[in-house]
Amino acid sequence: MEPPGCSEDVEALSSPMTVVVEIPDHLAATLHEAWDNLPQATLESLAVEGYRSGKLSAAEAGGMLGHTSRWETEEFLSAHGVWPGTTVEDLASDLATLARLREA
Repeated sequence: MEPPGCSEDVEALSSPMTVVVEIPDHLAATLHEAWDNLPQATLESLAVEGYRSGKLSAAEAGGMLGHTSRWETEEFLSAHGVWPGTTVEDLASDLATLARLREA
């Protein structure tokens, strides 16, 4: 049984999900010293791991982070050591887009 408020159909969610992470105070202080904006660092880590593991596309990771361009996302992922991560599906999609553009 799923916890209250959870759904197997995550795409059906129309609003952002809030996630609460409890970190012991002494570790939170250490992490805060490393990253001034710990919530943003946590979100970025989730986006990087989601992309690295194949759970998120580059577009999804970028959207999660509020990026306004593909290039911004590629630069971010590259800086975190996970770009390029082109999959067979990404290549097939890019080739289909290229074919459509050539026909236009």
